[in-house]
Amino acid sequence: MDRIRNFCIIAHIDHGKSTLADRLLELTQTLSERDMEAQVLDDMDLEREKGITIKSHAIQMQYKGHILNLIDTPGHVDFSYEVSRSIASCEGALLVVDESQGVQAQTIANLYQAIDHGLEIIPILNKIDMDSAQPDVVADEIVDLIGCSPDEIFRISART
Repeated sequence: MDRIRNFCIIAHIDHGKSTLADRLLELTQTLSERDMEAQVLDDMDLEREKGITIKSHAIQMQYKGHILNLIDTPGHVDFSYEVSRSIASCEGALLVVDESQGVQAQTIANLYQAIDHGLEIIPILNKIDMDSAQPDVVADEIVDLIGCSPDEIFRISART
């Protein structure tokens, strides 16, 4: 049991949750290269048509002797119930914030739910490769929100 991790990805809409989930699937070699496609967990026709996650999706990965149970959650406020159900089943959350947009309303709402459930929060600044990224400003927003050190914030580009 000590080698099992249940976690979700939470963020505002379009901050890169599903893209990060894709990269994790790729890095853990959960899916073959042939099976990989953009937003592989967004498998409903409407999700693919709209380009958003509507229903939470879970997948199990294995990495360095650990079992990682990941839930990719919706970012749109209309699907908050899906997020709350996911948070309730996890011990940790990857809090993804788009460096070019900063902390948004749904970021805060999802974060507070995760904190209320006692989840371990791992802050991630995404889209560092964007010209409009404001890494220091957005890092300060996250530090103010969760009280972490700037050094504890991962800075990534889920796309690359």
